[in-house]
Amino acid sequence: MSANVTKILKKIETDKIKFIRLQFTDIQGMPKNVSIPVIQAEKALTEGIWFDGSSIEGFARIEESDMILKPDPETYAVIPWRPQEGKVARFICDVQTYGNKPFEGDPRFVLRKAVDEAAKMGFTFNTGPELEFFLFKMYDGIPTTEFVDHGAYFDLAPTDSAEDVRRDVVLALSDMGFEIEASHHEVADSQHEIDFKYGDVLTTADRVITFKFATKSIALQYGLHASFMAKPIAGIAGSGMHTHGSLSRNGKNVFFDENAELQLSDTAIYYIGGILKHAKAITRLANPTINSYKRLVPGYEAPCYISWSAANRSALVRVPAARGNSTRAEFRSPDPMCNPYLTFACMLEAGLDGIKKKIMPPESTNTNIYHMDAKARKKLHIEMLPASLTESNAELLKDDIICKTLGTHVVENLSSLAELETDSFRLAVHPWELDRYLATY
Repeated sequence: MSANVTKILKKIETDKIKFIRLQFTDIQGMPKNVSIPVIQAEKALTEGIWFDGSSIEGFARIEESDMILKPDPETYAVIPWRPQEGKVARFICDVQTYGNKPFEGDPRFVLRKAVDEAAKMGFTFNTGPELEFFLFKMYDGIPTTEFVDHGAYFDLAPTDSAEDVRRDVVLALSDMGFEIEASHHEVADSQHEIDFKYGDVLTTADRVITFKFATKSIALQYGLHASFMAKPIAGIAGSGMHTHGSLSRNGKNVFFDENAELQLSDTAIYYIGGILKHAKAITRLANPTINSYKRLVPGYEAPCYISWSAANRSALVRVPAARGNSTRAEFRSPDPMCNPYLTFACMLEAGLDGIKKKIMPPESTNTNIYHMDAKARKKLHIEMLPASLTESNAELLKDDIICKTLGTHVVENLSSLAELETDSFRLAVHPWELDRYLATY
């Protein structure tokens, strides 16, 4: 037994843990887990725990379903909102198959491959996502879209009546090792945001999953439903997951060049060029549902045009004003329904492709693109992001770099999921159709 495992087992004993949750995510980024009594902790950490992968969305066929959960010791955390009697801790796991081989459909493995590719070039990729979410009332355990408050951006109590929920989420995440930077009410009624400090991309992806899990769990204790749906209500702002990204080498931010235009290095410019080149394919990962595309429309600060700017929030990629070690590029299209492992992996590989091939982005756009007509956008070579799940999936299949990043298994399953969801939506009769046609025809 390794010294690291011995150390973790001692920590489990000291924390008086009784149960351990072994967590992982399916191909859509939905968290899954199996709970084991603490007596099985040593076995889990040394041998792993077998499970049936055929029951997990996008994992395996029934004839190749046996898989192993291998806990990552670095992800150990006590779950603070669980009762102190019978304390519960969790590990986030890597998924393996026979012979301790990584499972190619494990989203965490997809991201690990991209991280290794960056490391070969001497880079560490840091990300910092900003997750927005709604808090809605529940009745008889069923979520509604009824607001909890009618606050606006940066409002406080009594207008922001849900600040206690945010406070408890912040306290819980802090106990789990997060460094929280800010917590505030967002633009729409009952919409909120909690920001945590950036970190290496794998740690950050793990934290996105933990963030959503914690927020939903604590909201339930208040009888509320926390929704990370991209566009739960028409006519108001949707929820985004703007993701800041930067590359460093030996701890030094390589996006910063004091003597360059905008103080952005060639590496930063090429990274942005790669992101923009592959943006249409990345959209399939960053905006993974039919509902996602109801957010990517003009008028609500969500980007729908492929452009970049050092100031313009209507651009897809924005470079915030901070420089030095804080120099970064903000990718504004992702929404919190996305699988962070797959989305971040594709962002990283797109940026690396830009650096390898020295891809220059088009000129930055510093005027509000929403106010431009089609002719003006064409003159500036500004294209649009895909407008539907079907379009983005077609763009994914045309992009060799992004397909290679994901691997055949993931691409095939994502395509199947897109087809199934699109067919299901196409066959459904929507309330809008009844309101528009039932009485008239």
